[in-house]
Amino acid sequence: MKGYLYYALNDIKRNQAFIDELINEAKQYNIQLKCVYKETAITKDAQFVIYRGRDYALVQRLEQKGIRVFNRSEVSRIANNKLSTFELAMMLGIPVIETHKLYTSKQIDRYPVVIKTTDGFGGQDVHLCQSEADVLAVQQQYKDKTLIVQPYIESNATDIRIFALGNEIIGAVKRQGQQSFKANFSLGGKIESYQPTKRDRLIIEKITSALHSDYIGVDFLQQPNGQLVLNEIEDPVGARSLYITENISVAERYIDYIYCQLTKTN
Repeated sequence: MKGYLYYALNDIKRNQAFIDELINEAKQYNIQLKCVYKETAITKDAQFVIYRGRDYALVQRLEQKGIRVFNRSEVSRIANNKLSTFELAMMLGIPVIETHKLYTSKQIDRYPVVIKTTDGFGGQDVHLCQSEADVLAVQQQYKDKTLIVQPYIESNATDIRIFALGNEIIGAVKRQGQQSFKANFSLGGKIESYQPTKRDRLIIEKITSALHSDYIGVDFLQQPNGQLVLNEIEDPVGARSLYITENISVAERYIDYIYCQLTKTN
C-alpha cells in the first residue's frame, strides 16, 4: 500500500518527530508512506494522502483524482474558516461563541471584543480590543484579510481541546494561558489532562458525524460555570500537548485508523 504525508515545507522541520513516527508506524502495516511538500510529488498510484496543510482546494484536486485524503476537503474548508465553523455549530445546535463578520467598528456596541482573521491558527491573528481605536488598528493591520468579531468571554484564559479520531475521543487537555488571554500551548500555556463529560462527548459526536472527519481537534472555552462553548475546530491538529499529558501514540492510533478505513472499503 502506498501513501503520502503532505506538509507545507516550512512546517516539516518542527513536525519532524511526528512525521518520523507516522512513517515508522506505517511500516508495521506494510504501508509505504512518504513525506512530501509539493502536490506534484504525489503520483497517480497513491492510494491515500494524510494531508497536514490548510489549502482545501489542493485536497479537492486530489479527491478529483480518486485519492482518499485524510481529512477530506470539506473538513479542511470548514475547520480553517472560523465563520464557517460558527455556521456549522449554529446548524447543529451546539453552544458557540457569537460570531459576526467585521465590516466596520461602528457595528460593535460593547467592549471588550476579540477580533480574529478567519484563517488564523495556533493563536495567531487574535486580538483583544478594548476600544474602537483598538479595532481600527487591527483593521489597518489586516487590510487584505476577512475579520470576525466575537464578544470577550471570561474564561480565566482557559480552554479545552478534545482530540477525535473518527467519532472516537482519543484524549483531551485543559490549557491555561500564563501571560495572555490565549491558552495555546505553543504560546506558553500550561496544560493538564481533561476528562470529557457525557455532554462534551455528545457535542463531539455531533461535530465529527456532520463533518465525516478523520482526525481533528475541537477547541472550547470553559465558562465560569464549567460549561463549554465551541471556539474553533483544528485541522490539521497538533498533538504535542496530548503526548505530554497522556500515555498515547497518536501516530500509532492514526495509522491503524487509516489502515482500517482503507481495507474496509476495498
